[in-house]
Amino acid sequence: MLATLRTAATFGIDAYPVDVEVDVSDGGLPTITMVGLPDASVRESRERVQSAVRNSGFEFPQRRVTVNLSPADIRKVGAAFDLPIALGVLAASGLLPHRRLDEAIVLGELSLDGAVRSIRGTLPIAARARRDGIRDIVLPAANATEAALVSGLDVVGVNSLQETVAILSGRQPRPPTPSPPITAPHHTNPAHSADLADVKGQALARRALEVAAAGGHNLLFVGPPGAGKSMLARRLPGILPPLTLDEALETTAIHSVAGLLPPAAGLLTAAPFRAPHHTASNVALVGGGSLPRPGEISLAHNGVLLLDETAEFARHVLDALRQPLEEGAIRIARALRTAVFPARFMLVAAMNPCPCGYHDDPVRVCRCTPQQIDRYRGRLSGPLRDRIDLSVWVPAVPFTAIAMAAPGESSAFVRRRVFAARDRQSVRNHSEGIVPVNARLAGAALTRHCALDAAGLRVLDAASRRFHLSARSCHRLMKVARTIADLAGADRITVEHLAEAVQFRLED
Repeated sequence: MLATLRTAATFGIDAYPVDVEVDVSDGGLPTITMVGLPDASVRESRERVQSAVRNSGFEFPQRRVTVNLSPADIRKVGAAFDLPIALGVLAASGLLPHRRLDEAIVLGELSLDGAVRSIRGTLPIAARARRDGIRDIVLPAANATEAALVSGLDVVGVNSLQETVAILSGRQPRPPTPSPPITAPHHTNPAHSADLADVKGQALARRALEVAAAGGHNLLFVGPPGAGKSMLARRLPGILPPLTLDEALETTAIHSVAGLLPPAAGLLTAAPFRAPHHTASNVALVGGGSLPRPGEISLAHNGVLLLDETAEFARHVLDALRQPLEEGAIRIARALRTAVFPARFMLVAAMNPCPCGYHDDPVRVCRCTPQQIDRYRGRLSGPLRDRIDLSVWVPAVPFTAIAMAAPGESSAFVRRRVFAARDRQSVRNHSEGIVPVNARLAGAALTRHCALDAAGLRVLDAASRRFHLSARSCHRLMKVARTIADLAGADRITVEHLAEAVQFRLED
């Protein structure tokens, strides 16, 4: 007897449908054969399914069972096929009505006692189900809230195989579709609770943070150890605006595929913050693997990627950021398919000026040779440095100055100015159907919104000659000046705005 169920899987952050065909026949020895390019995790479902069926009070057929996962030319990975395979075996054995299975997508991993465990990638699968016109989705109760973020679906959250059979057989009422929380609170990420009021002194670095947050610009802090570079960088998420609905959906989908969403989580409305260790590999940073998974740059999509001790990262790892910083996405090519992960993030880098950290320090003596300093700074290559909008020297502040200084502006005050500047950009840019933040202006929009008068052109020409700026750097300088003008509430860029932008390139 043959039973067919619908399920789905993900490749990158995109979902694709999979049909699970289960045939139970009398020919041959009692065994389970799986076809359709299953990997080891799927082949091991034979043992999980048999134990789950028996421990749930059902009889596993002592006949030949053949399971086909279609389409057969795409490798299947993961344990989310356990529940549809188990239901297919029961349906093909006559223990479950077929018509109930033809109307729904079924997902779920099974434990040996028949419990249904959570899976990855629920949100993109639910979105694909709605696009395909499928209304019912049966999945682990731990993922039901996530699937309910997609409107128009009847979500059935189940806790066990036995409960699933009872619901599909009509012996137990279907649980109502959960009402997901619309937001995830900011305090779930410690980076959003760090306050700028803790930072004393460092007026230029604080201003750079504000400009970066207002325009979505990349930022580099350079200074001696203990000057407060990391402390400043970790306070950037606290002054960023919440994500828009589209950004929240995209960000939540990435974290869903990565398996990082907490149970019963709603949309991730706070900008993500990622801070990988400097020993991170190329794949850990940009993503990859035999089944491509998102890396740190994609997990930081629509948020902040902090590279603390930047010069300690391997140079080839840092250079892998060049293309995503320009395009806002990373393409991971495999033999048969290419996975595309969004990677539109704000890069915040922090590094020492030399290996010992005290180059040009007025008090401590630097013992690094010129060759060591050149090799150390060379890990941040010129092309990558060219993609950083603001470079700031963060000097060491004497302890007595810190102890006597009054608290600085809190994140709440700075956030209001950032929100106001973002609102100006949103109104100006959305009316033309282009990207909302200044850092992403390009082409005609850059020429139109970052236009300079004669005095401004002279300042920009002098800066480009003095600091040997490339055309890309000049354009980024214009974007920073546009952001500074937005913070000041000005309609046009003036010489003062451009001059302030130039001071953030002095480290170059």
